[in-house]
Amino acid sequence: MKNKNENIIEVKNAKKIYRMGRERIIAVDDVSFTVKKGEFCCLYGASGSGKSTLLNLMAGIEKLTGGQIMIKGRNIHKMSEKGLAKFRQNTLGFVFQSYNLLNSMTALENVELPLVFKHMNKKRRRRMARQMLINVGLGDRQKHKPTEMSGGQQQRVGIARAFVCNPEIVFADEPTGNLDSKTSKEVMDIIKNMARANNQTIVMVTHDKDLAGYADRIIHIFDGKIEEIVDLKSEKTTVEEVDRQMEETEDFISEQALHAENPG
Repeated sequence: MKNKNENIIEVKNAKKIYRMGRERIIAVDDVSFTVKKGEFCCLYGASGSGKSTLLNLMAGIEKLTGGQIMIKGRNIHKMSEKGLAKFRQNTLGFVFQSYNLLNSMTALENVELPLVFKHMNKKRRRRMARQMLINVGLGDRQKHKPTEMSGGQQQRVGIARAFVCNPEIVFADEPTGNLDSKTSKEVMDIIKNMARANNQTIVMVTHDKDLAGYADRIIHIFDGKIEEIVDLKSEKTTVEEVDRQMEETEDFISEQALHAENPG
């Protein structure tokens, strides 16, 4: 029997450097942390902090400059493109800020798509896709296309698509970035409840303090480095203490930005 506290993701001295002519931009700078199976982990920081780049490295979408990232004990950056694609298909789900739905397809067809790639027979995949749409509250929107749905409804379709294959890990990049506060809460409740029900691991990127509060653990990123890690599940961490730490981090980010604009 596997330990429920096992690390499903291990990031070790991860570094990403972009080169623009002679200039070197360090987007992720020697970052190390682990994520446990079933944990909801948030990468939190301002725009340009490197959090989305870090998520892309964890998903194998971008290549590391240095360090390594292990998922389920496998070094994803040593996999072939074909092997990585299969690994993503079998292990990972993705929720995007811009939904990334195909406008020519209905909600049901969009949710079915990952199952098509897994070569599942039509009857079974349709049944699974329908049930997933019911789970996210869109049982009556199965035949609607994205252009016929609100932003919140489109993101629910995106969530259904991400979870339909029952992935062990779901990566969410600013999943409520285009939604109002009420719809954002509804979407976050769906993501958290679905993950909890199936002991799935969530790694979410956000710059929103309220959204970060959904996580078990918040990893604060600034200038490509980890500033601090806040454990929301720790009995020693009160809600007031979390709010204080978040405000201090936001103040620090604001001061750094102001100093960058006015170095004198």
